[in-house]
Amino acid sequence: MGEMVEPDYRQVMPLSPSPSPSNTKTLEGLMEVITIKDSTDPSKESTTKSTNLQGHQQNPQEAWLPITETRNGNSIFAMFHLLCSGIGFQALFLPVAFATLGWAWGIICLSLAFAWQLYTIFILVQLHELVPGIRYSRYLQLAIVSFGPKLGKLLALFPVMYSSGGACVIMIINGGRTLDLLFKTICDHEATCHVQSLTGIERFLVFTCVAILVAQLPNLNSMVGVSLIGAITAIGYCTLILVLSITKGRPIDISYGQFDVAKSNMEKISDILNALGIIALAFRGHNLILEIQGTLPSNQRHTSYKPMCVGVTISYIVIAMCQFPLAIVGFWAYGNKVPFSGGLLSAFSQIHGANTPKLIMGSIYLLVLVNYLCAFQVYARPVFDNLEMRYTTKKKKPCPKWVRTCLRIFFGGVTFFVAVAVPFLGSLALLIGGMVLPMTFAYPCFMWIAMKKPRPNGVVWSINLGLGCLGIFFSVLIVIAAARTLADKGLNANFFRPY
Repeated sequence: MGEMVEPDYRQVMPLSPSPSPSNTKTLEGLMEVITIKDSTDPSKESTTKSTNLQGHQQNPQEAWLPITETRNGNSIFAMFHLLCSGIGFQALFLPVAFATLGWAWGIICLSLAFAWQLYTIFILVQLHELVPGIRYSRYLQLAIVSFGPKLGKLLALFPVMYSSGGACVIMIINGGRTLDLLFKTICDHEATCHVQSLTGIERFLVFTCVAILVAQLPNLNSMVGVSLIGAITAIGYCTLILVLSITKGRPIDISYGQFDVAKSNMEKISDILNALGIIALAFRGHNLILEIQGTLPSNQRHTSYKPMCVGVTISYIVIAMCQFPLAIVGFWAYGNKVPFSGGLLSAFSQIHGANTPKLIMGSIYLLVLVNYLCAFQVYARPVFDNLEMRYTTKKKKPCPKWVRTCLRIFFGGVTFFVAVAVPFLGSLALLIGGMVLPMTFAYPCFMWIAMKKPRPNGVVWSINLGLGCLGIFFSVLIVIAAARTLADKGLNANFFRPY
């Protein structure tokens, strides 16, 4: 499942000098090497790795799939994709975490989480093309090569699919609700507005139809304009909320108290773990790093590593400039009045919505809505790629345009159905999100050890092993705390009744 060249099963290139029998079997199934004959001397043969057009060939199947269909990306394109997928609605909940942790611990925990996830991103970027010419453009591929077919799929399949498909479902749910807020902002209490508001199912359907219409763009590079719009709208609504929160001042009865004295020690511990989970889930998109890097050109002289590092560095500077002010200014402006259900956007709407012009409120909701539509495209690509990979593997030919269209409509139908069936999925974000956190904080560290094979008990080996184990332990604690909170406060399980 690593990127392969034209099939020749006579030679297999191992990732290490002396792989174990199980690893050898894995690699044989994942990599193929082509033997190219010199046209001037048929007796001369040279083994080459898969790259782009500069003297190398890639597996034809890679050219049929939406992620690796084109290799003409660059650092700017990668930056747009990373910004569109990296700045999301989760950042609007950071003040909720600060309300529990307080100023000092909130900033410390946010900084540590940012540094940790950025470190694992650079691990993935380096592992993408660890052996020159062999590229892993999908997170699941790298997990299988690192951990073996069975364990790799067991560990990574659910996190990758939830981070892609689940994110799209939540965007449909939140997009539908934002559409309702936009409608109410424009038409509520207007004598000239006689349009009846859409039902929850109708709003979900409108959002899904528009999203799947845009999703007909063939591959990741072809939708760079969509990612640019997504990045601009994300930065736009973050900036508007920040500026308006500062200029309109703080409520009179604001409070920065961290804990209710009536709470037990167990409840306080659960609140702290939930706050840490909110911070951890604010950083998303690790399931897309390898896919985005897979759109960049590469050859034996110039791999995709440096351009991707440039894109990651610039984009995460911008992401930090959005997320840290949102957390700090949001907590300063609203204290513990930020609701867990709607985050900073709901706090601003409830406190300042009445004295904010409709044009500005409508602009914020519109920016949020457009950002959901654009981010949907980026997060849906791995699912489209997986569906088309299954088709091309079976049929041994590219997807016809009508098949590609049908597969994407099918995905839209499935996500729409799940959104209607489980409209409270956002309430389970901490519980399910905690289960997939190792994909961000733990698995890349273990992948580094498995692929690079650093000296046991060395500094690098110890750091990665420690971070990986800590990430697993952290994930388990967050899941336990989220489950306890749900059991204590209950869950409004409104199946098939979106509001």
